[in-house]
Amino acid sequence: MVKRLVPLLALGAVALTAHTAWNLRKLRRPQPSATAIDEAVSVVIPARNEQDSLADALRSVQAQDGLTNLSIHVLDDGSSDGTAAIADTAAASDSRVHVIHAPDADPPPGWLGKNYACARLADSAANAGVLVFMDADVALERDAINALVNELRSTDSTLIAPYPRQLAETWLERLVQPLLAWSWMTTVPLGVAEARQWASMSVANGQLLAFDAEGYRRMGGHESVRSEVIEDVALMRKVREAGERALTVDGSTIAVCRMYQTPTDLIDGYTKSAWNAFGGPVGSIAANALLIGLYVVPGVAAVTGTGRTRAWGLVGYAAGVTGRVLVARNTGERVLPDALAQPLSIAAFASINTLSWWRHLRGQNHWKGRRLPA
Repeated sequence: MVKRLVPLLALGAVALTAHTAWNLRKLRRPQPSATAIDEAVSVVIPARNEQDSLADALRSVQAQDGLTNLSIHVLDDGSSDGTAAIADTAAASDSRVHVIHAPDADPPPGWLGKNYACARLADSAANAGVLVFMDADVALERDAINALVNELRSTDSTLIAPYPRQLAETWLERLVQPLLAWSWMTTVPLGVAEARQWASMSVANGQLLAFDAEGYRRMGGHESVRSEVIEDVALMRKVREAGERALTVDGSTIAVCRMYQTPTDLIDGYTKSAWNAFGGPVGSIAANALLIGLYVVPGVAAVTGTGRTRAWGLVGYAAGVTGRVLVARNTGERVLPDALAQPLSIAAFASINTLSWWRHLRGQNHWKGRRLPA
């Protein structure tokens, strides 16, 4: 039975790779303005135990070009390491940096920690015309914020959602992290998503988000998504449901991010939210089964099959690898040999998604020392 499906699965992988190539032609890439931006821009950074990355993140924001009215707001969210000292040192030497110290306590009922921190930061930047939410493990190119504000204003949008280039060093990072950009570039029709502004086609990455401040507050800000574990996508949906414009753009030339330093951190980081990625258990089963069928089964057939089955397996495997290569070349990520491991990458993701559901149902998901609600 599986052998009979291999040609169909291979053709499905070919079709999705063709769609990836088309999407890459449609993908927006923010460009900086030729003149300095005078509008008040506030970059807000929630930070909990981020001593290894916060200093670099702050330096990259402080070095931004093409902005005449920039403020930087950091919330030290009950950190137990050197995060607070790094933020205070930056504030002592730069009047644009403002620090809020929060106790190591659970957020109010109904809130998740990052969402509450972002809401507090937005309140502290009440005079901003543009709010840029940035994770503490992101580093910016010198014209990044200028480019995002220029894109925001030139397209009359409420939200610009760039995807930073993902850095991956350890073996598990190199298996899983490339799927972050590949997944939506392969499956979401970007031209339709932009033209129709359908909430169901929302794609966002909370590592870096640029909001029109008034629009952010009109749609309820982070309070409107206070309990959402995938709050970035939920925010974009709220914007579009309100009839306002939100765009997904390529951020690989303006920002980089290394999300996780160790395999354990990566597993904990993804399992805290992966269970919620496909709308429920049925959606998770269907999505993972489809991914395995399209990208793992042909690879297995290419190795273990014979004759026609092997030939179709090679076609499907080559299509999967080609899709990964196309995305990696466009986002500046490592191309080879990593793209050759596409079947293993999909298998790793499916395993993490399964573990995420296991932990969620048992109430065992946690992040940065805080247990997440089941």
